[in-house]
Amino acid sequence: MVQKGLARKHDTRLAVLAPTPPLPRKIDELAAEARRQFNQHDFSSAKKLCKDVLSRAPSHVDSLNLLGLIAQESGRHSKAIRFFNKAISADPYDGVYHYNIGSSYEALNDWDKAAVHFKEAINLGLDKNNDLGETERLLVQRAEVAACIERMRAAWPRRLSAAELFGEEGVAAVASDFFLCCALETTKLDGLLVEVFLTEVRRALLQVATDAAPDFGETDMSIVRLSFALAQQFFMNEYVYSQSTEEDRQVAALRDVLQEKLRIGTKVAPFLLAIIAAYVPLHTLPNLETLQQTQWPNVLVGLIRQQIIEVKEQARDRSAIPALTAIADTSMLVRRMYEENPYPRWIMIPKYLLPPADGMRPPSYYARMTNGVEPATMLIPGCGTGLHAIKTALTFPNTRILAVDISLASLAYARRKARKANAHNIEFAQADILNLGSIDQRFDAIEAPGVLHHLHDPLAGWRILLSLLRPGGILQVGLYSSIARQGVNAARAFVSEHGYRPTPDSIRACRQEIIRRENLRREVETINDFYSTSDCRDMLFHVMEHQFTIARIKAFIAAERLSFLGFAIKRYILDDFQQQFPGPNALVDLDLWERFEMANPQTFLQTYLFFVRRQAEPEIRG
Repeated sequence: MVQKGLARKHDTRLAVLAPTPPLPRKIDELAAEARRQFNQHDFSSAKKLCKDVLSRAPSHVDSLNLLGLIAQESGRHSKAIRFFNKAISADPYDGVYHYNIGSSYEALNDWDKAAVHFKEAINLGLDKNNDLGETERLLVQRAEVAACIERMRAAWPRRLSAAELFGEEGVAAVASDFFLCCALETTKLDGLLVEVFLTEVRRALLQVATDAAPDFGETDMSIVRLSFALAQQFFMNEYVYSQSTEEDRQVAALRDVLQEKLRIGTKVAPFLLAIIAAYVPLHTLPNLETLQQTQWPNVLVGLIRQQIIEVKEQARDRSAIPALTAIADTSMLVRRMYEENPYPRWIMIPKYLLPPADGMRPPSYYARMTNGVEPATMLIPGCGTGLHAIKTALTFPNTRILAVDISLASLAYARRKARKANAHNIEFAQADILNLGSIDQRFDAIEAPGVLHHLHDPLAGWRILLSLLRPGGILQVGLYSSIARQGVNAARAFVSEHGYRPTPDSIRACRQEIIRRENLRREVETINDFYSTSDCRDMLFHVMEHQFTIARIKAFIAAERLSFLGFAIKRYILDDFQQQFPGPNALVDLDLWERFEMANPQTFLQTYLFFVRRQAEPEIRG
């Protein structure tokens, strides 16, 4: 179970936003005391305090959640569900409550309802202040998962057989973990401990499948479901985890079994298809049409859709994407890279970054984009696979958005995801920022959170984007920090020195060597991009990357006579900054931010993400 308050609640806001007013002191004190009593296992006192709070504030979500947890402790899951439902009604955007109600449905063996709430919890985010998130931490604490991990640790470096890994209760015990399967199907999981666990589970299941071939037989449906979920997870991370030559041999043998069954029309065991798909994507196999047309159990429908149908959709989308500009010669290497490895790989749009919780832009930005006179226009250059563009389109549904990129593969991925998200106010086109000055369009806003540092001349690209703004328009800029990326630079130097190539096999080998070297592992293991093939290539193998300092950014802003409006940064970093620099104008003082970054080198690990405007206007401050 998740107890509210164990994790720092995420709040990503632009630096100029005002804090949320605190609860009335008396209620706040009662709720805190109820939490203390609960943590001391005095459930009777905690329950009484929660009811006292609710008598004054009937929708106090933390007290409703705590009453649900108290009911869980005594095994009264139906009662717990009623409290969690009330908490969700009061605050549907908190993933903790969804996780807790999912746990009670799981205890009641209601798979469908447990899955709905577990997936909602994952999508909402349980602790987004952590770069690798709360989902992974919860996963490795689940009873059956934790038991497997402990057996792996005890035997290390010897690798366990399937029987040893899964223990006396066998693989079905792990396969019956609802949250594990939901997490595997829903989101790309990050973190080394999760990676080691999933690598060993996949290897063990492969051995089970090899022993059962060629006839297979009746396989427990929970094992099929786990294999199916694993296959989806490995497709998401593009099979970036290590696999041995023995695994390669076993997979090749199982592929032969599958092809023979398809050739003669023999029934294919779902377990066989799922375990193969955990090592190679189905769309690369022969007899693709037969695979797609076969009547598979419902549990495999999502796998077929993910690895065959959606891949075909993207292939069709490529031919429908218009070319807005030519691609500059200096951009060709970058274009080739993203055609081979579209970036970033993403599965779902985190709901905590959608309205009404979005707060990544300055208040005047919202006023400009929603003035009601006529639809505002926005350009998103270097949109990649569309995650940022689609989130923005959903945030500003009345804004007309043009999203461009040099990679057709990335744009095709983005178009498919935009359809799925019902983002109808966005148009995708192929274009190079360095040639965008030739288009006859101007925009109220431009958002370029991750592209300028990959241009041959980032400052030239920045000037071109400024030229495309209407008077008073606002530009969002993202640039890599040379200070924050020192660890990444060490890993990039290692890649270059050892001659690793940007191919799937070489990236897998490179990652394993980095993992073995503690000094390098520490630098990248907390970065999400380390955990998929395309994202790892973008981070460690990029053909064109520039890095900046705040001093250089400040000089450019001064030279171009821009107004700096503030950084978009996580709330806990902002709080630390304001504690050190409390002045009214500190948040837009780049000299102070430079001092802060020097003392806290990981502040801008993702990027410097900030807003500028060509002409100064008063900014609304809290």
